[in-house]
Formats: sequence, C-alpha cells, structure tokens
Amino acid sequence: MELGKINVKFFAADPHSPPLTDFIDLFHGWIQATDGIYHDVADYSHMQAGPGIVLVANDANVSIDETDNRRGLLYSRKQPLEGTNPGKILRAFGLALEFCKKLETDPSLAKKIRFRGDEALFIVNDRLLAPNNEATFLALKSDLETAAGSLYGGASFTLNHNSDPRQRFSVTIRASESFDLDTLIANVGAATQNR
Repeated sequence: MELGKINVKFFAADPHSPPLTDFIDLFHGWIQATDGIYHDVADYSHMQAGPGIVLVANDANVSIDETDNRRGLLYSRKQPLEGTNPGKILRAFGLALEFCKKLETDPSLAKKIRFRGDEALFIVNDRLLAPNNEATFLALKSDLETAAGSLYGGASFTLNHNSDPRQRFSVTIRASESFDLDTLIANVGAATQNR
C-alpha cells in the first residue's frame, strides 16, 4: 500500500483555550506573510465538534480541529510525500509538530495553547486505498510501529485502531510517557537524517 493522503493530529492540552475564532486572524496573518503558500481560511467554528478553523494550502491543509470534541492541530497532507511508508508517516508527524510549535510560540496567542506530545492520531484520508478494516490495519501496522518508534525515541507506545466502518481509517498512538514538542521534533529530525 503506497500511502498518499496522510493526516496527523496532535491534541491540545486545554480543549477550550483560546477561543476557536482567535485562529481566524492568526491564519489570515500567515497568508499575508507568505508568498502564495497559503490560500484561504475556512471558518467552521459554528459547528459543534467539527473541523474548526482550516488554513488551506496546496500541499496540505492545517486546521484547529475539534472532531469528537477533542481540539488539536490536524495536518492534512494533500500532495504525496516521497519515500517509504514509515518515512512518509514520520515526515507527516514532523510537519504537524512544526505547526504545533509555531502556534505555541506565536505572540498573538500569548502562550494560550499547548500541545500534548504523548498522543497522536494517524488517519488515511482515502477510503478506496485504505478501507477502515482489520486488513488495512495489519497492512500498515509495521509501518506505524516503525514511525512511532522513531517519534517516541524508542519509548513504549500502543496502537489503537478505530474500527468503526463509518469512519476513515485511523489509529491512535499513545506513548507510555509524556513528551514535549522539542523532544519529538528532535526525534523526527534524527530519524529522518538516518534514513
């Protein structure tokens, strides 16, 4: 299975701060500060447990997602990444973590958001390629274990496949200990240099 549309979500430590609408102006500022990388901001703040605030770009969308009433940064890859599946998954983790760090350090948020490093959600946004069933989980389990092992620097973790057939294929990865973003970013960097 050649992975393409990889989504990764890291969860916010506080699910209610800052207000969701604070990210609208922030994302518009990112659009103005770049040369065509980002294109638009979609506001779904009126939806309960919805997609939140979405920053639209060619390669990937970035959103403050509130699906299942769990706020987090969702990195939604639209263009393929190069390399092996474990390398692609790890690269998606790294890109998502960079956005998490950018938000945590953004002066306009005044340190009002912090992301947990001990849990990540992996989604394949392609129901044809990756139907949400046990066969897909078994096909991707080794790739996920390799990527998560690098992400968590060898610490133990669990994989929990959400087998609800109405949902896209997704796996929650939980580490046995807490991690800060800097450590995770360093782990990803070290692992991708060695590939």
